[in-house]
Amino acid sequence: MTVHPAHAATGANTPRLQLRAVVSSSIGNLLEQYDNLVYAYSAVYLSAQFFAGDSFSSLLSTFAVFAVGFLARPVGTVVFGHIGDKVGRRPALILSVVLMGAATVLVGLLPGYSTIGLAAPILLVILRLFQGFAVAGEWAGSATMLVEYAPPKARGRYGSLNQVSTAAGFLVAAGVVALNSLFWTEQSMKDFGWRIPFLVGALTAVVALVLRFGLEDTPLYRAEKAAGEVSSSPLRLALRTQKSAMALGFFFTVSWTVAYFFFLTYLPTHLKTQVKLDSGTVEASNLVALVVLTVAIWIFGVLSDRIGRKPLLLIGSGGFIALTFPVMWLFQTGSTAGAYLGQILIALVLAAFSGPGPAALAELFPTNVRYSALGIGYNFSVMAFGGTAGFIATALIDATGNALVVAALPTAAAIITFVAVCRMPETYRTELK
Repeated sequence: MTVHPAHAATGANTPRLQLRAVVSSSIGNLLEQYDNLVYAYSAVYLSAQFFAGDSFSSLLSTFAVFAVGFLARPVGTVVFGHIGDKVGRRPALILSVVLMGAATVLVGLLPGYSTIGLAAPILLVILRLFQGFAVAGEWAGSATMLVEYAPPKARGRYGSLNQVSTAAGFLVAAGVVALNSLFWTEQSMKDFGWRIPFLVGALTAVVALVLRFGLEDTPLYRAEKAAGEVSSSPLRLALRTQKSAMALGFFFTVSWTVAYFFFLTYLPTHLKTQVKLDSGTVEASNLVALVVLTVAIWIFGVLSDRIGRKPLLLIGSGGFIALTFPVMWLFQTGSTAGAYLGQILIALVLAAFSGPGPAALAELFPTNVRYSALGIGYNFSVMAFGGTAGFIATALIDATGNALVVAALPTAAAIITFVAVCRMPETYRTELK
C-alpha cells in the first residue's frame, strides 16, 4: 500500500514509538511462550496433580491437554485477526495479553484431582482453551506490529525480536522452573511448589499491558485508516485474495512449530524419562541451548536484511532434515556432553530459520489483511502440528518401544517446509504493501 503524502503525519514513525512497540510486543510474546513452557516443563507435576492412573498414562493425558489448547487457535485467529485488521493492532494485543495472563494465574490456583475430582482436569482443559484462544492473537499481532514499525531495511532485525522474545520466554520459563525447584523438596514441589511459576506469569502480563496502553498503532495501519482503506470484513477479503499466500504460510510453519515444540518442550521430558539423564543435567543443558538460540536468532535476523530471507530459511529447514536423526541418536548415548552438544546444534539450526521467519511471513501479505492472513497461515499450522508433538512422540515410543523413532516427526516436517520455502518469493528488498 502506498502511503499518501497527506497522511504522512498520521503515519509518522519515531524512535520512541519504535522502541515502545519493540518492548511491548516482545514482552507479550515472551508471556505467550512462558505460559506454554511452564506447562510443558511442569508436566510431571501436573500429571500427578490433575489425573488419576499410572504415571505414564497421566503424563500422556497431560500432554493431550497441552495439545487441546491449540484447538482454540482457529477461533482466536478469526476473532483477533478481525479486531487487529478492522479496529487496530493495539486493541487486539491488549485483549490477548489480558486473557493470557488471567488464564495462566488461574492454572496456578486450580485445585487438584484429590480435592475436586474430575472437575480438576475439566477446568484445566478449559483454561488451556482460553490460553490457546489468546495466543492465536498474540503471535500474529506481535509479528505484525514489529515488522510494520520497522525501518524498510531492518524488517528482518525487528521481526527477529518476535522470535528472540519467544526464545526468551522459553529461557525464562526454564530458569523460573529450575530456580523454583531449588527452593523446595520433591514432595513440596508436588504439593504446591509447581504452582509458583504459573503465578509469576502475572508479573509479565501486567508489564506488557501497561506498555501496550501507551502504544499507538503502527504507522502503516494509521495511514491506511486515515485513507479510509481499512476493510470492513478483513477475514473475508483475506480468504478471497490471499489463499495461495496463506497456504504457503501454513506449510512454511510446519517445521518451525514442530521443531519448537518437539525440541524445546517435549525433549526435556524425553531426556529425563527415556534417556534417564538427571534433572540437573537436563535443565542446565536446556538453559545453555536456549541462551545460544536467543542470541543466534538476533544475528540471523540481522543477516537476513543483508543476504535475504530464503538462504537462511533453506539452511534452517535443510538442517533439520540432515541433523535430526544424528542428534537424537547422540542423545540416546546418555552422555552429558551429548546432551549439551545436541541441543546447541538444534538451537543454531532453529535460529537460522527463526531469525528471518517473522519478517518473511509478514512480507507475504498486504497491510489491510496482514493480521488475519498471517494468523491463519501460522496458527492453523501450529494447531495441527505444534501442540501434538509431545503427545505423538510419547505415543510412538509406547507403541514401538524405540526412543529413536520420534526423530521421524521433525524430519518429515522439515521436508514439507523446505519445499514451501523453495516456492516462496524473496521479499527482503520489497516494500510492504
